[in-house]
Amino acid sequence: MAHLQRFHVGPRLSEMAIHNGTIYLAGQVPDDTSQDIRGQTAQVLAMVDRLLAEAGSDKSRILMTQIFLADITDIAAMNEVWDAWIPAGDTPPRATVQAAMANAAYKIEIVVTAAAA
Repeated sequence: MAHLQRFHVGPRLSEMAIHNGTIYLAGQVPDDTSQDIRGQTAQVLAMVDRLLAEAGSDKSRILMTQIFLADITDIAAMNEVWDAWIPAGDTPPRATVQAAMANAAYKIEIVVTAAAA
């Protein structure tokens, strides 16, 4: 049976799980909801960086990303931050949709699946 690791386990969810060399992140949301979409996006991408580093991986190994925006008209501003963050040549498959957020102050939530190093 393959080994399964969970990280930052809470009563409702784990922030990350690793199974068979694949890293699964929970949806990452901003801590400081007073920021605009650029600021919230940067916060969430920094969280993704930290979790992937904890798993011994990095953003160049992302297999798939799902981005949820509270307002799809924020996509251009979000993409500015995303494009500056993601390594050229390592852009993963991605879906971006508008969705109702669990907290009305969240402008973005990002879910990442990545390969372990």
